[in-house]
Amino acid sequence: MLKSMTGYGRAQEQIGGREILAEFKSVNSRYLEQNVRISRNYTYLEEDLKALAKTQVSRGKLEIAVSVTLVEGKKADIHVNEEIVRGYLDAMKAYNENADDEYYLDPDGCFYSDPEGLMSDKMRWATIVQLPDVFRVEKPQEDEEEIRRAVLSVAEKALAAFVVMRETEGQRLREDIQSRLALIESHVSLIEADAPALTEKYRERLYTRIADLLGGTGIDEQRILTEAAIFSEKTAVDEETVRLRSHVAQMRDMLSADGSVGRKLDFLVQEMNREVNTIGSKVQDIAITSVVVEMKSEIEKIREQIQNIE
Repeated sequence: MLKSMTGYGRAQEQIGGREILAEFKSVNSRYLEQNVRISRNYTYLEEDLKALAKTQVSRGKLEIAVSVTLVEGKKADIHVNEEIVRGYLDAMKAYNENADDEYYLDPDGCFYSDPEGLMSDKMRWATIVQLPDVFRVEKPQEDEEEIRRAVLSVAEKALAAFVVMRETEGQRLREDIQSRLALIESHVSLIEADAPALTEKYRERLYTRIADLLGGTGIDEQRILTEAAIFSEKTAVDEETVRLRSHVAQMRDMLSADGSVGRKLDFLVQEMNREVNTIGSKVQDIAITSVVVEMKSEIEKIREQIQNIE
């Protein structure tokens, strides 16, 4: 099924005491670009998430965001780094012994004095606990395989929603392009119907001009027929219209095919534009020129839509 390169999918679930949120979103890109945003504790899951995305995505700039929040389970153990605390106290004590006033450290690491001795032990401790490395946090050991299974389970659901959105948008693109292809085919039919009459019109104009110049006498009918034949050969667009119809048919087939077809469609659009330009350069007729302009406009709109197709 045709897919757009833009899409968004989200899934959230609580598994094993963890709240897991996964999001997939993408925009247009010539190739597949993947960026994973996940907390540092779970970076070992990046390659798994990328591999999962590759099963469904072949083009586009894809961003995968995953958050894992512990909502229940064993609490972390928090300990005081006694040696560091003693070091802070000894440093302040040594400084105080060499100063006129008693000085203390504030939370930013700056000293301030307390000449009146108002600094209580409680205040001193409140200051110390805010200094770096006073506490040591020991988190419970996590089962990486259990987390991997949980995260990928939620990610698969987010990816499924993401794919549905891309397919829905792809269907809208397909319908729009199909309608424009039908319009191009109708224009080709007009050219095929009008082009043969151009030679006869040219022959009549040529005959009238020569008759005016020669006063209606001594007209070489064979020469006029020869010139008309040369004109017909130069302005014939049968090959171009046949190829153009072939390109339209191929594009219809690709729009109904599975897999990534965006690049192939882009190539076909270039070929269609080439054939229409050739028709416009060959046929110097106001009516057909107008039709050519309309076809070029439709092809350009198709080209813009194809930039969104995977």
